[in-house]
Amino acid sequence: MATLGVNIDHVATLRQARGTQYPDPIEAAVLAQLGGADQITVHLREDRRHIVDRDVRLLRSFLQVPLNLEIACTAEMLSFALEIRPDMVTLVPEKREERTTEGGLAVNRNNAELKNTIEKLQNKGIPVSLFIEPEAHDIEESHGLGAKMIELHTGKFAENSSNENESTELKRIEKACIAAHNLGLIVHAGHGLNYRNAKAVAKLPFMQDLNIGHSIVARAVLVGLERAVREMKELIRG
Repeated sequence: MATLGVNIDHVATLRQARGTQYPDPIEAAVLAQLGGADQITVHLREDRRHIVDRDVRLLRSFLQVPLNLEIACTAEMLSFALEIRPDMVTLVPEKREERTTEGGLAVNRNNAELKNTIEKLQNKGIPVSLFIEPEAHDIEESHGLGAKMIELHTGKFAENSSNENESTELKRIEKACIAAHNLGLIVHAGHGLNYRNAKAVAKLPFMQDLNIGHSIVARAVLVGLERAVREMKELIRG
């Protein structure tokens, strides 16, 4: 049964839009836990457009569920992660001009910087996940780099509105799950998942965790965050 990681970045986006102290992502994390979140995910971007250092430090100090810190593969972020020591780190691609992460990492087992980052984190007991496309090559390269986990990018699946295309993308993700499992990798997935499509991904073989943010925060505007998280949790468990 897939567990639920709740990404609270967009709560911080609302705060940063007006430069206020609210809504506070720390309060959001409390409500997400009450709603049944199995993990809290935050992306600390280079430009600090939503989550900021203070948020991560406070979350690390009080969360009762694991903290998944998404970061780019840079010296600054590696240093911060080694200081904070989250329960896991997910390495993601990052471009300043993008609204949100647009695709998976370009993984290559010969990428010295990426391999060094993974080794330094995992040597300190921080397991690393790589956010990648659901492709055989990317899965094999992730394994070659020494990562313990992968997070499959579900954006193309989420963006396809026709049943035929959606089915094709779902089968691609399913094949990726099986290939990753056969290499001993733990499989997560995320990006663009919502109350309509998350259940199909949660049911895939060897799928261990879904990371979902925007759709939960959007639902929370109408019904409150605790209820929005509980509804998603019940949906993927169903």
